[in-house]
Amino acid sequence: MVYFDSHCHLNDEQMLVNIDEQIALLRQAGLTAALCIGYDLASSKRAVELANIYPEIYAAVGIHPDNAAECSKEAIEELRKLAQDPNVIAIGEIGLDYYWHKDPEERAAQKPVFVSQIKLADELGLPISVHARDAVEDTYRILKENNPKFGGVLHCYSGSVEMMREFLKLGLYFGFDGPITYKNAVTPKQCVRECPADRLLVETDSPYLSPTPFRGKPNNPKNIPYIVAEMARIRECDEALMNEQLWKNFKKMFRVKQ
Repeated sequence: MVYFDSHCHLNDEQMLVNIDEQIALLRQAGLTAALCIGYDLASSKRAVELANIYPEIYAAVGIHPDNAAECSKEAIEELRKLAQDPNVIAIGEIGLDYYWHKDPEERAAQKPVFVSQIKLADELGLPISVHARDAVEDTYRILKENNPKFGGVLHCYSGSVEMMREFLKLGLYFGFDGPITYKNAVTPKQCVRECPADRLLVETDSPYLSPTPFRGKPNNPKNIPYIVAEMARIRECDEALMNEQLWKNFKKMFRVKQ
């Protein structure tokens, strides 16, 4: 089967240490594409560099809400320049994070940064990859008011089925990771089951969120087959057909021609 990873951080320091080995592992697992996601300017540059070295790698450039303070006008201009590279197929990882940021002022500061990068994506004709940790309702409000013209995916979706239905009305996709393989992940499993087949994406968020049986260990895109298998089990469908649908969704969402 042809596998892919729609959200990983091969640009993370712990993966860069032995990046050739990491790439070899994903190739051995049958992956032909992996979207390497930026989370600040430095990691966005690294994502583009990796995409120009390894043919399987695509890049997304963006500033994560944890790094909202670095998102100046100059930073937006730098992202715009990086996005001119033909291997850049999305703006991300952008959005809101209320898990690590409890202070109301910090949370408020994330919102204009999120909006400015949605507008950048619209200007560049690119979809977005959205981080929404403990901030699903505010994320929805912003996306409803600033509906991305070229679509987007809610990375590592952790909201309810009810909220998923609202996001679906905005034309968005949903990325699911290793946590759907955990026994106590009741709501994520329910979302996988209820999500329309043509809006599903599979991802690892490597080096984080390793699936069972690798939970607690560094993750790698090579673990995608375990997540695909769990999605097929949850949806009670053939694994090969599940993977075929996911691949079709990835190509449509990110306009990838392979």
